[in-house]
Amino acid sequence: MAEILTKTRARNIFYGGSLFFVVVFVALTVQSHRFIVNTSTAGMPLTEEVAHGKRVWEKNACINCHSLHGEGAYFAPEVGNVMTRWGVMDDPEAAFETLKGWMEAQPSGIEGRRQMPNFQLTDEELRALSEFLRWADQTDTQGWPPNDAG
Repeated sequence: MAEILTKTRARNIFYGGSLFFVVVFVALTVQSHRFIVNTSTAGMPLTEEVAHGKRVWEKNACINCHSLHGEGAYFAPEVGNVMTRWGVMDDPEAAFETLKGWMEAQPSGIEGRRQMPNFQLTDEELRALSEFLRWADQTDTQGWPPNDAG
């Protein structure tokens, strides 16, 4: 025989279910907080030079053409791992020199190709930008974005 759901039973089910889901929510929030606090994705220290490089990146709106870890435009190459691709990740001076040479060669003048403007960055700005890109290259993105370029 089917029981009738009374107002009292309906209220108790509502409050019991609500309490259950509040407890689950709080437990998941605590677990997420512990994971975030105890897990660092930084592979390099965040120095003032890295911060300066990020300001150079933002001032010149590099993200309008390039993507960084999958965020940004796809007009130009992903630069989240450019230092590794160039083989200069472990050498700050080589990273600077390679980036400087690349930037000074822009635009390439090859007809029909996308052209990167020459931003006339100072050596200080280029060094900071190379440090920012080295820092970004060392960030643990847990495999994102998928990038097969080698």
